[in-house]
Amino acid sequence: MVPLLDTQAPQSFPDVHRALRNPNGLLAVGGDLSPERLLSAYRRGIFPWFSEGDPILWWSPDPRTVLFPEGIRISRSLRKKRLRRRLLGVTLDRAFGPVIRACAAPRGADGGTWIVPRMVGAYETLHRLGWAHSVEVWQGERLVGGLYGVALGRVFFGESMFSRADDASKVALVHLCERLGAWGFGLIDCQMRTDHLMSLGAREIPRSHFVALLDRFCPLPGPTGSWDQGEIQFPQGPDPGHPDGREDLDG
Repeated sequence: MVPLLDTQAPQSFPDVHRALRNPNGLLAVGGDLSPERLLSAYRRGIFPWFSEGDPILWWSPDPRTVLFPEGIRISRSLRKKRLRRRLLGVTLDRAFGPVIRACAAPRGADGGTWIVPRMVGAYETLHRLGWAHSVEVWQGERLVGGLYGVALGRVFFGESMFSRADDASKVALVHLCERLGAWGFGLIDCQMRTDHLMSLGAREIPRSHFVALLDRFCPLPGPTGSWDQGEIQFPQGPDPGHPDGREDLDG
């Protein structure tokens, strides 16, 4: 049976190893989306994911999909089209609200979305408190892509991305990795596997190793407050390829 969370104990969660195998990672139900509960969940390797009309569901899948900032895979075509020619501008924390609402826009034939109004409001609160951040991609004055997530210490927990122009979401992710790498971040949590993420250098690791990485990198000091530091320059030089020296995490 999936545990029901105590609404009076926002920092209380079951151990992630109690999560179901089918559906993969379902851990708990109920509670709320307060900042205290959300931050406690992320620190433990747990995230909310549910549809409109459903109770809040909390997940911790095994394996976990992650991306090491130095492991971002930049294709030659992307580098040529979007990075070297600088067709798109990139900013941080300039338009969190528009980014999360663009991510929440219904996609696919069913017209559904898991980023329901309660989620939007909860993450906007985290943004105002300095925990949630966005990357915006601009074509002139038009917002054409971006992503958002939560940062704890030196871990970025990615939530969603969107694109209204070719490669715009990829450009957002490349620039996030460049910035996080410069700040000494250890990893980006991508939650669940997708072909899109795997093509960009994401990899799957056991949940136990993911939790160990959280214990290593979340306590480290990270940037606080707004990440708005003006437009970021596009990275230059050869593709960084996959990270080195982390093979011990897979065995």
